[in-house]
Amino acid sequence: MMWLFIILLVIILIIAASCIKIVPQSQAYILERLGVYKATWGSGVHFKVPFLERVAKRVNLKEQVVDFAPQPVITKDNVTMRIDTVVFFQITDPRLFTYGIDNPIMAIENLTATTLRNIIGDMELDATLTSREIINTKMRASLDDATDPWGIKVTRVELKNIIPPAAIQEAMEKQMKAERERREAILKAEGEKKSTILVAEGKKESAILDAEAEKQAAILRAEAEKEKMIKEAEGQAEAILKVQQAKADGIRFIKDAGADQSVLTLKSLEAFAQAADGKATKIIIPSEIQGIAGLASSLVEIATNKKEN
Repeated sequence: MMWLFIILLVIILIIAASCIKIVPQSQAYILERLGVYKATWGSGVHFKVPFLERVAKRVNLKEQVVDFAPQPVITKDNVTMRIDTVVFFQITDPRLFTYGIDNPIMAIENLTATTLRNIIGDMELDATLTSREIINTKMRASLDDATDPWGIKVTRVELKNIIPPAAIQEAMEKQMKAERERREAILKAEGEKKSTILVAEGKKESAILDAEAEKQAAILRAEAEKEKMIKEAEGQAEAILKVQQAKADGIRFIKDAGADQSVLTLKSLEAFAQAADGKATKIIIPSEIQGIAGLASSLVEIATNKKEN
């Protein structure tokens, strides 16, 4: 009897433990009673009635991503290409997600392929290759409206790869190569043009600098010549001043020594002789000096005759 009671107690504890549910963060549990939707459990501790209620589905509320295989699409200009897409979505209503549609991921994949064909069918190849952002925006809006009754919100759609036919790829590669060669030629021409301009500007600046240097050199030469002439003039003036000073000192010395007027006159004659310096052809001598000169000549002749006798 005791063993039966223990077994019964263990069974009751197991059943009670199974009725306690802990819902993790970012998840939701769908609770059913006798096969009918009862409630949606959020994160935390919950209790259910044994045998009558059950957890029908565990729903992940985090943002999820699905990568779909490449889908064949035809552009407006009849070019067949393959495009694979990446869809980001989040479950906003666990009840609608559980009961709204069976296999919602497959439904999103088929809806994505259909929407992509509709959008690409209205665009040409070149527009398709250069309008990814426009295609992404249109697809996200269309998928979000379609999945709203399923409790799903499409947050983002990206075109992962656009794979055109091999012939189109080869033509695009040739076009890109030609475009790169054209840009290279343009850049080379622009570089040569800039180089020519820089060389010309350099020569111009060099000529300007040479002219400026020549101008400065001429100014310096002129200033040097000016300084030289000033120095020479100052030297000549100083020499003349010293000569005149010496003469003045000599005359002053003769005068202080008691020389008479005849001696002074002779000194004047010597000054005239020095002034002529053998270069003058005619010298005008004042009359008073001429008389003294004649007297001096007579005295010289008398002295000479006495020496001869």
